[in-house]
Amino acid sequence: MSAAAEVDLAISGMTCASCVARVEKALLRVPGVTAAAVNLATERARVSGAVADPAALVAAIEAAGYDAHTLAAPAAESREKARADRRALHHLIAAALLSLPLVAGMVAAPLMLPGWAELVLASVVQFWLGARFYVAAFKAVRAGAGNMDLLVALGTTAAWGLSVWLLVTAHPGHRPHLYFEASAVLITFVLLGKWLEARAKGQTAAAIRALMDLRPERARLRRDGVEVEVAVEAIRVGDVVVLRPGDRIPVDGRVVEGEGQVDESMLTGESRPVDKQPGAPVTGGAINLDGMLAVETRAIGPETTLARIVRLVEGAQASKAPIQRVVDRVAAVFVPVVLVIAAATLVGWWWAGGDVETAIVTAVSVLVIACPCALGLATPTAIMVGTGAAARRGILIKDAEALEAAHAVTAVAFDKTGTLTEGRPRVVQVAGGDAVLKLAASLQQGSEHPLAAAVRAATGETAPAALEDFRALPGRGVEGRVAGRRLVMGTGRLMAERGFDLAAFGAPPAGQTVSWLADDSGVLGFVAFGDRLRPEAQAAVVRLREQGVEAVMVTGDGRGAAQAVADELGIARVFAEVLPGDKAAVIAALRAEGRTVAMVGDGINDAPALAAADIGFAMATGTDVAMHTAGVTLMRGDPRLVPEAIAMSRRCYAKIRQGLFWAFAYNVVGIPLAALGHLSPVLAGGAMALSSVSVVLNALTLRR
Repeated sequence: MSAAAEVDLAISGMTCASCVARVEKALLRVPGVTAAAVNLATERARVSGAVADPAALVAAIEAAGYDAHTLAAPAAESREKARADRRALHHLIAAALLSLPLVAGMVAAPLMLPGWAELVLASVVQFWLGARFYVAAFKAVRAGAGNMDLLVALGTTAAWGLSVWLLVTAHPGHRPHLYFEASAVLITFVLLGKWLEARAKGQTAAAIRALMDLRPERARLRRDGVEVEVAVEAIRVGDVVVLRPGDRIPVDGRVVEGEGQVDESMLTGESRPVDKQPGAPVTGGAINLDGMLAVETRAIGPETTLARIVRLVEGAQASKAPIQRVVDRVAAVFVPVVLVIAAATLVGWWWAGGDVETAIVTAVSVLVIACPCALGLATPTAIMVGTGAAARRGILIKDAEALEAAHAVTAVAFDKTGTLTEGRPRVVQVAGGDAVLKLAASLQQGSEHPLAAAVRAATGETAPAALEDFRALPGRGVEGRVAGRRLVMGTGRLMAERGFDLAAFGAPPAGQTVSWLADDSGVLGFVAFGDRLRPEAQAAVVRLREQGVEAVMVTGDGRGAAQAVADELGIARVFAEVLPGDKAAVIAALRAEGRTVAMVGDGINDAPALAAADIGFAMATGTDVAMHTAGVTLMRGDPRLVPEAIAMSRRCYAKIRQGLFWAFAYNVVGIPLAALGHLSPVLAGGAMALSSVSVVLNALTLRR
């Protein structure tokens, strides 16, 4: 692993938040590791830093008492998980069948088995089906730590051992009260809880599986005029893929033949089909609904949009939210504290009543009911479900920190062009005649700015004059030589800086973006541009207002054009004529007011502001730089996704708090009740299993 690289590992054997903390500590002790995030819900670890061999990471995890390996192919991982699930179910069924006769004797005296028969059944459950708890507990103790398995092993062994002692020392002809059913049923309950928990956790990863299933295994290529079917892995950039109605698109590319509609809903959340014509881009994973399309491949494998989406969602689900750090600190001391409480319970009951049997049973209840599993699952399961649900709506969340930050947003700063407007300006007025427009088109042939494209489009098929010494002036305009004539074109601020007088042309048109053109002799005229509002922009601003979030506009456009858009949308605060380098300063000023600020943009010039904000939202219709900088990427150019992302973050954060509240409350209430003798070991075991399952099921409600 080279510097700044990342390695993902699969880990087995973790059962609670204490396990997570121990694995992270073990990884951070490996030379070269700078960061390690372990996720109990996904059973994965993401390690960052510079480590020569991932084997060193695996060795560190195994030394801490767990099994680990580098990630295999998704299909192999899926098969291994299926085998593990079947094995867990078989163990659960066996434990239940062996425990049933022991419970039957408690319900009906005639069904009570002889003591030696109870010993045999309970021992099989204890030392065969419960062997996993002894192995994990031993590894934890050897590593100098404790976990849930240690509590279960101690509690069930105490109940089994007490029963054996009572059976061996009983007077002939007298049947003592045995607790074999307690130890067997406890293990059965724990196995049931783990099985249900695994099933529920499997549902939290549904979004990843759904995304991976979008990639077809076969595709039709056109080679030398003949269609041949090949594996998707055989496709190369430049190949032409033929799509029939109903086919799922295997690659990112560009339509070269045919017309039709494509369903991109699983990628962008947009339910309406998108029309595709020659020249239009298509994305792997979308479905060709009608028509025959020939697509030239532009990206394959890990470079496709679908692959990047999967990596982004996996990264978010593997990351750790800041709130989880509190849980980690609690988990580090949880098991030792429980052991102390159990020991105090044993001594207290023994000293108060002199009844060793009651003291041991009560201490067993304390050991069994204390479960840090729910604490470890509350945050990662909510994040997994929340990021998956957001991805299905076309909202890609970069990491758990971004998800948590979005819930607190109180102000959203929008860039104007391409975010609130369609970003496709058109020339609506020219002062100075066709000569000005032609000169402007010749000068702008060196620029990729949307305004430059609009100028070139307005000149039709006219061939531009030769351009030399072209230079872009970020946030201001451009300059260069056209047919030997030095020209400069840009904002009114640029003209003022160069000493040009604009008074001769009067006031420019209100509510429009204006670029002035000048040469050495003075101002030659201007070109005015119009850009349509996105139809969803109004609804986005209204929804933000309903959420108690203020919408702000930060744009490099002229004040007149910016204010016209703001007035139409109902945005009160407008920062206009802001240079790209100054946008970050505006964001910093908003944060200085005590606000949690989100920035929404789509261009390279928005990247500094996206980085300066508490959280950045990038339109996927914009540049890669903006998407790389932002914490959230919106897969379609719909500003309504901004309030939707904030709403999702708030729901997810609420589920995290609910899960942590119930996990803490469960232990705060359950442990004292068990210590006071109000809970039997069997009830304690059932409650422990229920706690983890309820936390995961609560998180799953985010899927709705």
